[in-house]
Amino acid sequence: MTVSSSLPDDDCPPPVRFGFDPHTWKEIAHLLVNLPASLVGFVYVVVTVSTGAGLSVTVIGLPWLVCGLAGARLLGRAERARARALLGVRIDEPSPLHGPGRRPDGLLGRIWAGLKDPVAWRTVLYEFIRLPWGVLTFAVTLTGLVAFWPVLPYVARGLGNVDRAMVRALLSPSDELERRIAELESDRGVVVDTAAADLRRIERDLHDGAQARLVALAMGLGLAKEKLLEDPATAASMVDEAHGEVKLALQELRDLARGIHPAVLTDRGLDAALSAIASRCTVPVKVTVDLAERPAEAIEGIAYFTVSELLQNVSKHSAARTASVEVWRRDDRLLIQVQDDGRGGARLDGGTGMSGLSERLGAVDGLFVLESPAGGPTIVTAELPWRRRGKG
Repeated sequence: MTVSSSLPDDDCPPPVRFGFDPHTWKEIAHLLVNLPASLVGFVYVVVTVSTGAGLSVTVIGLPWLVCGLAGARLLGRAERARARALLGVRIDEPSPLHGPGRRPDGLLGRIWAGLKDPVAWRTVLYEFIRLPWGVLTFAVTLTGLVAFWPVLPYVARGLGNVDRAMVRALLSPSDELERRIAELESDRGVVVDTAAADLRRIERDLHDGAQARLVALAMGLGLAKEKLLEDPATAASMVDEAHGEVKLALQELRDLARGIHPAVLTDRGLDAALSAIASRCTVPVKVTVDLAERPAEAIEGIAYFTVSELLQNVSKHSAARTASVEVWRRDDRLLIQVQDDGRGGARLDGGTGMSGLSERLGAVDGLFVLESPAGGPTIVTAELPWRRRGKG
């Protein structure tokens, strides 16, 4: 989970008034459309389910029923869209039946997955029980427009609330597990994009940095070899220059390796690794690490690079005089807090990499909270799930 902005307002409609405001007209339109929509849905589910069940003894019966259930999913999507547009219901889409990593093998596996699809069956139930309700809402609303229109907004609100309850109960994602699957699928996309960006960065750094320097070094050594007998002094000067290039190339490779995974983190843990980062910061940084044991390698690496990115922001953007880094464990969470006394005003959309950090932490079920009022101080709190370090 990533906390990066204020939570959305509740989707409760505004208070009812005698006047017909736009929200009331949307509710009335929804109630009038209930009848034709419920007729289409009722006829569809009765025909597809009854014929599929009747033909189940034949070869085409179960595939026909699976196709009917797939169409019911589309009807559910249309009903959710109508509820969002006319009733203002904030409802998530269920995850796909055959999402990434969950595609069954073979024809029989796909048929079985379609037959036990809970989203489709709940949509079938929704469309089946909607017909009498659609007739009732259509008749009451149409009569209200003619006979008792002064109180129709209150009647429409009551009928609309029943519709909202039905949509949430039968057309929303099935349970917490369903929502968690959709969230993890989104997080996996963030992880894949982040890994691809890191690979491109490493390739670019190698191509533009160490590789180009080593190519120039090889050419220089080749020229020095040719001049070794003709002009030993020039050759010695070229070898000396090549020696300097070797040192620069080694430093670039060390920096690149540190950006992938620093050796000090592997050998000595977060305390030493974060102290090394703090020593390179342009602002004096106090580092406090209170951990009785080391977390899992992956969590330790994410914590290291999170602090590294935040301290780079302190150096480049904060104009701070001092900063501090605290790391500690509370129950099953690893907590990180980076604070500086700079000018503040940092935002997730400010181009300082904060949004990328928020997405990366969210991808591993972490939490990212930014507090940076204008004038400072800036306090960034990050939480990561604690996982025990594997043996060896």
